[in-house]
Amino acid sequence: MKILKLVLPFALFAAPALHAQELPKLQTNQEYIEELSRNAQAPVADKKEMLRFVLKSLPDRVKVYPTENYYYFRFYSGGVQYAGNIRLDASNRDDGKLHFAYFVDNVPYKSEGPVTYAVMDEKDGIRVEKVERFLYRVSVGDRSVLFELNDLSAVRPPEGALDPDERFIGPVFDESGIRFFLVYNSKYQLFHYILDETVPVPDQFNRIKSTDRILLGVRTGFAFYRDLKRERKILIGVFEGNALANNYFDGPFDQLPDNFIEGDDLQKAILEVAPYLKGKIDRFGGSFDGSERFLIAPYMLYAREEDLFAVQRCAAAAAKDPARYYECFLASDRPPSPAKKKADPRRKAAPK
Repeated sequence: MKILKLVLPFALFAAPALHAQELPKLQTNQEYIEELSRNAQAPVADKKEMLRFVLKSLPDRVKVYPTENYYYFRFYSGGVQYAGNIRLDASNRDDGKLHFAYFVDNVPYKSEGPVTYAVMDEKDGIRVEKVERFLYRVSVGDRSVLFELNDLSAVRPPEGALDPDERFIGPVFDESGIRFFLVYNSKYQLFHYILDETVPVPDQFNRIKSTDRILLGVRTGFAFYRDLKRERKILIGVFEGNALANNYFDGPFDQLPDNFIEGDDLQKAILEVAPYLKGKIDRFGGSFDGSERFLIAPYMLYAREEDLFAVQRCAAAAAKDPARYYECFLASDRPPSPAKKKADPRRKAAPK
């Protein structure tokens, strides 16, 4: 996941994976302080000039890793940290639309401030051109940047990874750098995020002290359950503090596989869970005015690792009852049917 060059001291990765002969990029407090000391001012009062600033700060070609097509960035203006994103939304990028947002970065000691957000197109002096299926050119004036979307069209779960009642909705590349398979169980009307281990996973996992079935990511805080029935890991928990901070580790609910959803497959699954939404959502599960999107977040928000053991107790007790067993991975405080999320242009601040 790439962000603006001027804030590389905060970048989580310089690339999605390091070659064996490469060493990690050293990040220093010196760089952070020297960037602050420049006290440079961004044109935050003018959306078009801000987009021009972002594009001029980027290389000629960048890659958008998250599967809801957000390109995240951060910068300092007058000693204050800002965050933002450019989004090439699957629903309207081919119509020349660009979603652009920026805001003073979230901090835990105060409530969120206002967001500068706009859907921009040619009437705003912004050109979005489709070059290839996964390649778009964004231009403001004489500055153009190619945005390469993440082509996961060939990604499929390995043989035997899915239950006979499950179907694969699509691949998810989360802004944390973790890949998932989004699957839907039509018999029990449940969604799961399955860890994609067909590629190297950029995290390390430790078992929690109560069981060897639950693994906790050292970097991400993502909690996985080693399925009793199949060789796979189901996402069961996200650290509550990360969800409240709206950072890169708040879970994959906002990186659905938009580029890879086949027809109305996702819509059909949602309507099985929430039939009252018939006629109210598009094929991406969003309201037609763009204000809301169906929330697919079956995992719990945990504050302590002990909270996760409830899943193990449930799964062990229900191991012989398939219906009850898979329901153990649906957090009681995250029911899939009534819950929706606002289409929030703020999205992510980078992790501190």
